[in-house]
Amino acid sequence: MGVSLKREIPEFASPTLKERVARRPARNGGGRRVILWADTFTNSFHPEVGIAGVEALEHAGYHVVVPQLHLCCGRPLYDYGMLGLARGYAERVVSHLRDEIRAGVPVVGVEPSCIAVFKDELSKLLAFDEDAVRLSKQAFHLSEFLATEDYDPPKLRGKALLHGHCHHRATGGISSEKALLEKMGLDVEELDSGCCGMAGGWGYEPDHYNVSIACGERVLLPRVREAPPETLVVADGFSCRSQIEQTQTGREALHVAQVLKLALERDELPPYPERAPELQATPSHNGLPRSLVAAGAIALAAGAAVAARAIRT
Repeated sequence: MGVSLKREIPEFASPTLKERVARRPARNGGGRRVILWADTFTNSFHPEVGIAGVEALEHAGYHVVVPQLHLCCGRPLYDYGMLGLARGYAERVVSHLRDEIRAGVPVVGVEPSCIAVFKDELSKLLAFDEDAVRLSKQAFHLSEFLATEDYDPPKLRGKALLHGHCHHRATGGISSEKALLEKMGLDVEELDSGCCGMAGGWGYEPDHYNVSIACGERVLLPRVREAPPETLVVADGFSCRSQIEQTQTGREALHVAQVLKLALERDELPPYPERAPELQATPSHNGLPRSLVAAGAIALAAGAAVAARAIRT
């Protein structure tokens, strides 16, 4: 099916982020309206990261809205050369958010690769759409947005290893993320780790597996293995967290939103902070066998790989 047998296929989460947001009581922090972008990775696989993002923005005093309509930035499509389909997805996003965009509502995301689309590629895909240009100026990575708003974060003592996602580095950098973590009271080491090697679906493909692992083993993975149990491993990208989890490091990386959530509950890091009870998701697969859920994820990942082969040939 185009997926390396050495890879573990991520399982779908249920309920999704959008479903969880729809079920939770509405909370108005008293501040201005902010859209949290429910990207496909966060919505379908790691909804707990999205909820942590919502809670962080609410703690900062904002009225957080999560669009319920199925919207996608379209990155996997144009990454594999499907520019026409990608443009259609982009048009759908801008059309649905047009009133919010014109009202100046910020769009804040927790997945760097998706926010990077809005910051960079969107205005090129929709070159003559003024609202696409507006959105590119109103889209923010979570830490970047909180930095511009001079957010006073909760305090947390301890050490953290910070790995930056490639798209995050390319669209503003991760200096605001490091500054936010340090403002919390953490001793932060920013790794000179380059790309984690996963790069979306690329690292799942058999032909790329060895290069993918070599990229991770250059700096990132050895440093994670060496880190004491009390040290946080922070990585915002879904791909980066997946690479860390799938390479026998014994650790799971946290998104900065989850670090903020942890700080709201305690002021000092426990051993293996990613295992803290307040961060644990309680997924339910609605009665479906886990094998069927995994099979669905395999089909999703395989689709990109098959599309890539079709384009190459």
